[in-house]
Order: sequence, then structure tokens, then C-alpha cells
Amino acid sequence: MSLEFQYRQPEINIGVVGHVDHGKTTLVQAITGIWTSRHSEELLRSMTIKVGYADTDVFECPGRGPYERYVTDPIECQNPVYRRSVSFVDSPGHEVLMANMLSGAALMDSALLVIAANEPCPQPQTREHFKALEIIGVKNVIVVQNKVDVVSKERAKRNYEEIKSFLAGTFAENSPIIPVSALHKANVDVLLAAMEELFKTPERDLAAKPVMFVARSFDVNRPGTPPDKLVGGVVGGSVIRGVFRVGDEIEISPGVRVTEGGKTVFRRLYTKVESIRFGERFFKEARPGGLVAMGTSLDPALTKADRLVGSVAGLAGQLPEPRNHLAVDYHLFERVVGTRELQRVPPLKVGEKVMITAGTATVMAIVRRLTAEWFEVDLTDKPVVAWKGIKVAISRSIMNRWRLVGWGVVRD
Repeated sequence: MSLEFQYRQPEINIGVVGHVDHGKTTLVQAITGIWTSRHSEELLRSMTIKVGYADTDVFECPGRGPYERYVTDPIECQNPVYRRSVSFVDSPGHEVLMANMLSGAALMDSALLVIAANEPCPQPQTREHFKALEIIGVKNVIVVQNKVDVVSKERAKRNYEEIKSFLAGTFAENSPIIPVSALHKANVDVLLAAMEELFKTPERDLAAKPVMFVARSFDVNRPGTPPDKLVGGVVGGSVIRGVFRVGDEIEISPGVRVTEGGKTVFRRLYTKVESIRFGERFFKEARPGGLVAMGTSLDPALTKADRLVGSVAGLAGQLPEPRNHLAVDYHLFERVVGTRELQRVPPLKVGEKVMITAGTATVMAIVRRLTAEWFEVDLTDKPVVAWKGIKVAISRSIMNRWRLVGWGVVRD
């Protein structure tokens, strides 16, 4: 049997969100075969510190029933038909990493909300991640009821009713709830079939000026590499509109933090796209959908250790100026999310310090002007590239932790 396919780049970003230890990373591994906790510190602490990415291909097996029709490994059926490639975004579940989760959520088209059957629903991060999906406008959600293998049938049914109650009256009220055991890969085929039915590839604006949120940046050179063998730094993220091509001259803004004349400033970077890679495959261009690694001609010292995370990439000269000041139409939630005890969200105050997440950038800010509908903030640690209509998340320090309390839209 020949397994030669004309692969395409991933067409859709699927977020995997939910409470800590409910099995998100295990679920991604069950679907894709890829373990997204790739950093030694993460493996040591059994938690996903950085947002993890995993691409997989989806194949259709002709002649099979509706629930066994789709697979991610072509050797599992005869005469497989390649349908598309998808990318999973596995976000951290701990409360203290909420800002990191939001920077991953900014790269989601659809989402799997993972809820473990062996704990009451909702858990604190279940509520918090669900609110984050609402902020960024992810309406297409499948609920994965995980760990059904470790509870009784009665407990699984009771948990199902808890999930239904939690979703009642929300945008996900009618989302399917699929019981699985990610550890044993039980019912994963049913989940994959539901994803193929419900998670359609979004229509993309390919004619727009290209923009990419930088979610990762790194140096791929091994220690001791001879100077003539060094390659440029790599920036990773998701194209949100337009198309990048190999050979494009791009800028990355606000760029890197430098000290000039005793002051800390940010300097935007200009470079050339040398390569475009999705997973282990190289392409000539990068469209919206999937998570791309773009090789550049930058000094790799500028990209190592996620130094450029929070920046925006675009064609040279086409990005808006970085901002140190934002005007935002805002909406506060009725209750603080992420706390075990339900707490009302008090009104914002002039002079208050808040945390703003825009795209993959998370910055500290001070409220300078305020009404019941909008506020103006000064960004205190670094500027951001933002434009009219971009959504932001708003967090406040409550009980010594940053808690998600609302969201907003940049006014101009």
C-alpha cells in the first residue's frame, strides 16, 4: 500500500483547555502521538509550563462506519484518504499560569474543554478557561469528559449532569459531551469523528496584510556549532491573517529590550524569512491555521529562550506603532473566576494596577482614566502592538494571585 500524500499546512488551531491534571496533555498524546510537555522542568513538575503545540494529520477510511471513519495514522486502515492537518494548542491549567493560557488561547479557532469525571464540575480553572474562550470568541467547543475509566457508571452520569448544569445558558450549552479515557485511548475515535464534523476549517482573509502573534522564539543551533554552520533565529506562532512567504522582508515589533543612554527601550527587528516549517515539514508560505516556525536571518541570540514572545510579526513597514497607552471598552465579569469561593468583581479604580493580555503579549498597566464603559491605561513594563478592535483580557491581583476579571476591545 502506497502512503504518499500531498500534505498541506495545518488548517485549524484547536485549543485543549481545562483544569490542572484533568488530562489535557494525555488527550493530545492519545490523538496525535505527541507529548506536548517537551521541557525538562515541565516533566519534572508534571505540568505544562509553556504552551505546547502538536500537529497531526487526519485521514478518512472509506467504507467504515461514522465513528470509526477517521484516524490520525494512515496505517490503521486500507486506502486512507488524506483530509487535512490540524494543530493542537495545549495550555497550562494552573491558576498562576493563567496569563500563559490566555496567550495560547489567542491562537485558537475551536476548543476541546477537558473535564475529568472523578472531580466535581466546575473546578476553578474549568470556569477560568471557559471565560477565556468567551473572551477570544471561540464558540465551537466539544466537551471531553475524561477519566471515565476510574469512576463508576453512576458517578460518570452524575458528572455528566454537572457538566450540563455548568454549560446551561452559555454559548456552549448545546456542545457535545463525549466520554473518553485518554490514558487508554477509549472513545478517541468517536471524539475525532465529532471534531471532523464540528470543527470546520475557518474561512481566512488571505488578501490582508499578514500578521503573526509570536508565541515562541528560540535558537536551534546546538552548542559548539561552527560559526559557518550557524543558522538564524526562529520565531514561532500563528498567522492570524494574510500570507507570509519565504523571502519576505519582515519586522518584529516591539522587538527586543535594550539599554540606550541609561534608559530601557524596545527596538523593533527587521529580517528576512529564510524558511517556513510546520512540524517537520517545510513549505513555501504560511497561511492562517496551524503553528508555524519561521527561520529568519536574525542573530539567534535575539530569539533564544522565548525572548520575542509577545511581539507581532508583519511585512516590513506595515505594522502599527507599538503603544504604551491603551483605551479600552471593557466588560467586567459578575464574579471572579478561578477562586474556589465565589467572589464578586468590584469596580475598577483609577490608579489600580491591572494585567492586560493582548494576543500573546501580557503586560502590566496602571488605570489612568475610567468610566463605567471604558478606561485608559498606561503600560508600565513594555509596549504592545495593538489595533482598533483587538480583544484584550483583564486580570487583577486578588488574594496574591492574578485573576481573570473581564475583557475588553481596544477603541482606536
